[in-house]
This record gives sequence, C-alpha cells and structure tokens, in this order.
Amino acid sequence: MRMINNALTGTQAAQVALNTASQNIANLKTPGYSRQGVVFATQLPGTGDPNSAGYGVNVAEVRRFSDDYKNLLQWQAGSQLGEQSAARPYFSQLEQVMGSQGSSLSVGFDKFFAALNAASLDSNTMRDQVVREAGALAQRFNNLHGVLTSQLAAIAEQRNATLTQMNSAAANLGKLNEKLIAARAQGINTSGLEDERDRQIDQLASLVEVRVVAQPDGGKNVTLTNGLPLVAGDSVATLSSETQPDGSQQLKLAFGTEKYTMQGGQLGGQLGGLNQFETDMLRPVIDQVRTLAGELANKVNTQLAKGFDMKGQPGKPLFVFDAGAAHGLLQTTGLQAADLGFSGDKDKPGNNDNLQQLIALKQQTLPLAGIGQVTLGDAYSQMIGHLAIASQQNKSALDTSGVIRAEAEKNWQSSAGVNRDEEAVNLIEFQKMFQANMKVISVANQLFESTLAIL
Repeated sequence: MRMINNALTGTQAAQVALNTASQNIANLKTPGYSRQGVVFATQLPGTGDPNSAGYGVNVAEVRRFSDDYKNLLQWQAGSQLGEQSAARPYFSQLEQVMGSQGSSLSVGFDKFFAALNAASLDSNTMRDQVVREAGALAQRFNNLHGVLTSQLAAIAEQRNATLTQMNSAAANLGKLNEKLIAARAQGINTSGLEDERDRQIDQLASLVEVRVVAQPDGGKNVTLTNGLPLVAGDSVATLSSETQPDGSQQLKLAFGTEKYTMQGGQLGGQLGGLNQFETDMLRPVIDQVRTLAGELANKVNTQLAKGFDMKGQPGKPLFVFDAGAAHGLLQTTGLQAADLGFSGDKDKPGNNDNLQQLIALKQQTLPLAGIGQVTLGDAYSQMIGHLAIASQQNKSALDTSGVIRAEAEKNWQSSAGVNRDEEAVNLIEFQKMFQANMKVISVANQLFESTLAIL
C-alpha cells in the first residue's frame, strides 16, 4: 500500500533529522562547530497517476549553517587583535624600563650636569664626582641599549615561531582542501572537514591577515593582503626570514618554483604587529639612544679638548662611543679627575671658564630622528613622550580589537552556533514526526488485515 511507503519515507526522514539534532547537541561545546539541519523535500507523484498525492518525503540535504560574510568579519577581527596584542608586551616592557628612575637617561643627565655645577663651585674637590657620574651615565646608556637589543632578538625569535605556525596552518589547509574536494565528489557530508578548515583559517588569520576565495570544487584559496599566494587547492607556500647585513629581517615566500621577497609592513596579524613595532618604534628608539650617546660623547670630548687640566695640559676625552661595540655602547676613558680640562687658561688651573661651557652643553640642540631639534637635556623626555603616546594608541586599539572580535564571534554564534533550546525543541518535533509516521504504518497494517479478512 502507498500509505506504508509514504510513512516509511517519513520515518526515515525523521530518523535523519533526529541524528542531525543529536550531532548538534553532542558538539554543543566543540570550538568552531557549525550546526547542521535537514532540508525536507516532497517526493512528487509520477506521470499518469492523477489520483496520487505523492510518494512521501525525502531528505534533500543535510545543510551546514555557515555565513561566509560572518566568517570573514571574524577572521578580520582576529587579524586586528593579533596585530595589536603581539606588540603589547614590548610596549609595556619598554615603558617600564625607560620610565624607571634607575634606568632613566634624564636622571643620568641631571646627575652628571649637577656634578659639573658642583665642580664649578669647588672644582678641586668635586672633580671625582664628575668622573663617577659620567661612568654612571654611560652605564645607563648601556643598560637601556641592552634592553632594546634584547627586544630585537626576542622579536626575531617570535617572528620565526610565527612563521613556523603559519607554515603548519597552510599545510593543514592544503590537506583539508584535498580531502574536501575528494569527499564532495563522492557525495559525502563535508561539514566536519569544512569546520576544521575554517578553524585553521581563523588560526592563520590571527597570525597574518589573509584573503579567502571559495572555489567551485569546494576548495578555498588563501592569499596575503598583497596578493601573494599561501594556499591554492592542495598547493601551499613556505615562509621564511633571512637576516640582512644591517640586522633587519627580510621575509621570503616560496610557492612551487616561484620565490618572492615580502615587505614587512601592512601584513596584519601577529606577524604584522611584530614587524610594525620593530620598524616604527623599536629601531627608531635604538637609533635615538645611539644618537644621544654619540652626541654626548662628541660634545663633551670636544669641549674638554678646548680646556686645560690641573697641570696646564690640554684636556683629554672623557667618553668613548662605539655603536657596534660588544662590551657597551658608551664607556668612560678612565680619565683621572685631575686630567679634566675645566680651565680656560693653561696658566690658571683653577679657572672654570671651560667648565661653564661644558655645563651649557645641556641646553644645546641636536637633531633627533622622529622628534626634531631638541636640547640634550630634553631629548630623553621627548622620547618618553613619543613612546607613551604610541603605547596608549596600541592599548586603545587592542581594547577596541577585543570588543570587535567578541562581537564578531557573537554574530557567528547567532547563525552557526548550536542553540541548546532550539535543538531540544527539534528533538521533540522530530520524535513526534517519527511516531506519527509509525502510527500511519500501524493504521495501514490494520486496513490491510481487514481487507484480507473480507477476501
């Protein structure tokens, strides 16, 4: 009887729906899982059968609920969050070190020039203090320079780790593309593979900003924002970093037989955040510290050479500056206090005319890259101010990125996430559908038995 066949298709469809709902509930807490739902379609009657209502129902497809636009918003938000969060620890450390009284160059300058002022009142007994404060100031320069170069090394190490993660994610995406294309060709449900692929893209997007293009065969091609390919079908790129003669890092991308040199800026994600911090903040600060050390050594040594020491001999240099020295950026020469060329007259050892010129050096201006013309005494304060502004901008951007990412995840959850209450209702409804169709089969059996009894 047609009733039995119709009801049988109904029970089968209800069973598929119940299985789908149970799968959704089982993955209620699975990260990145996209809920699935059944799409029913009536089985139409055949031609030449005008009195047939139809041949029951079938499951047209088990649909994966996923919104490509919401996925894109989530990936973009992840890239922005990764970019800001990568630089945050370095900003915090740099602010803490540069703002500390113990390592502040401003404090060192103040103490050094205060010792010079004291020597102008009693040059014979305070000369030792000048030498000691010069050594302390040089040590402050070296300590700060050491922290800055350590950050450079840490960024290089973190960049290499990020590139390794990117290569791993790209390789996984290539394998998933291959599996998806094969599964779709065989008519297999690919929802689980697509979820895993989207999770890999999300992980990759947090490392570097990407562009994703869906292909007709079910694969997805992934490129960088500059158009260089990362994944095309099952083919993947390999990224690496090479150290240049000036110590900077050059990014390389190899795809098949092609090799590309990448620009470090505007990459987005953690990789872009690291490169941007190094280029826009860390290296300029290193150059500024080296400039300050070099200017201090040059100005003080030049002025001392114009004076005479306690024996009437020409003044000797106090500082040694070497930007490439392994032992320290700035050192004192070991000059004795009596050899300081404070006098402006070789016949008058107690004359402090040249010492007054040394004290005036604090108010001399010098060009500082990224800041402009500043006095020797104010240069470090200007550097701290620029750092504070950049750090606050990074913190504000990080907070904003966090909010945007949370909102993007919420929007994704509203369409692709599993709703426990909705699935509970589906279970009840599909259970009723199954039971109703079983009742139809029971009624059909009774009618069939009654017909047989009459015959």
